[in-house]
Amino acid sequence: MTIAKHISEMLSGSSWIRKMFEEGARLKSKHGAENVFDFSLGNPNLEPPDEFKAALREVAMTSETGIHGYMPNTGYPDVCKAVAAYLSKEQQVPVTANEVIMTCGAAGALNVILKALLDPGDEIITPVPGFVEYGFYAGNHGGVLKTVPTKPDFDLDLDAVSAAITSRTKAVLINSPNNPTGQIYSQQSLKKLGRLLQDKGIEFDRTLYLISDEPYRKIVFDGFEVPSILDCYQESIIASSYSKSISLAGERIGFLAVNPRAVYKTDLLGAMALANRILGFVNAPALMQRVVASIQEASVDISAYTRKRDLLCDGLADCGYEFIKPPGAFYLFPKTPVPDDVQFVQALQEELILTVPGSGFGGPGHFRIAFCVDDATIINAMPGFKRVMEKYK
Repeated sequence: MTIAKHISEMLSGSSWIRKMFEEGARLKSKHGAENVFDFSLGNPNLEPPDEFKAALREVAMTSETGIHGYMPNTGYPDVCKAVAAYLSKEQQVPVTANEVIMTCGAAGALNVILKALLDPGDEIITPVPGFVEYGFYAGNHGGVLKTVPTKPDFDLDLDAVSAAITSRTKAVLINSPNNPTGQIYSQQSLKKLGRLLQDKGIEFDRTLYLISDEPYRKIVFDGFEVPSILDCYQESIIASSYSKSISLAGERIGFLAVNPRAVYKTDLLGAMALANRILGFVNAPALMQRVVASIQEASVDISAYTRKRDLLCDGLADCGYEFIKPPGAFYLFPKTPVPDDVQFVQALQEELILTVPGSGFGGPGHFRIAFCVDDATIINAMPGFKRVMEKYK
């Protein structure tokens, strides 16, 4: 075999999201893009805010010597300082520039964190439904991803987390607001999770970390708030990006932040700075670092996502679908009317509606709809959603 065995295995079970994305391209070529209703990929469709465009123009016109060269692997010091100042307010915990590392998106941040933490065979626990790439990220660095179920409302099941922790556990990885459910884990749940990890760490005589993947933090609805993970647990690490909140998915710019109270903070930050370099990222993109530094408060128009969510939820409720209305992110995770979610998604595909089976996220019996699409896509897809539901009911 030419390619590595583990890559071959990954390819054979590759992401449902990408499979549906590729199928969407085929259907659009055959039927016309306007006749295919593609809800498969969480690719933001809103334009970046005006603040981004103004900052980009200003930075692009700067002619200082060396501004496109290497900088410290952790990022520009002034950029880290700007991120830390914003995090201090957002997390309600004082964060300094020294505790921030600029990364190539949240995915880059997670790989840097896991590279720094994992020894071969170490376990990462994550609740499901959850993001499909976490298993690949853990495997990149010799780790093993263990999934645990959530409660029926998709909140954390702490008993399940507790039962999964062993002497090989290194961290719990959460994503809130969650992809694919849109759920926001409550402060009460997170505080209890922090106490659980503290107690289990004492039991197994090792530090257990809580890694919070937060690219959807600013995309919340109905007055919901995302609790401060740094306030909930001392040994916590944030991975985030500007991909969703400012619609910069293709620019690959994000950051990680280590809790200033972490016992081994100095070791962690040194290891992560090294990992950022040796994983091949070297440093986060210079241009985008300088752009986002001045627009930490900015976000896309969240009211537009609120409108899309309500348009989708109202329409699907009228068609008879069952779901939990998401308080955050831009995904809906309805139940399928039959146990076989793959079969149901294929039936939607016959109506030229592209969604993703819930089993791909560890949530069988559901399917994911990414509503970061034009309003017309949602409206025009409703007759097809209704026909498929009527077929199965």
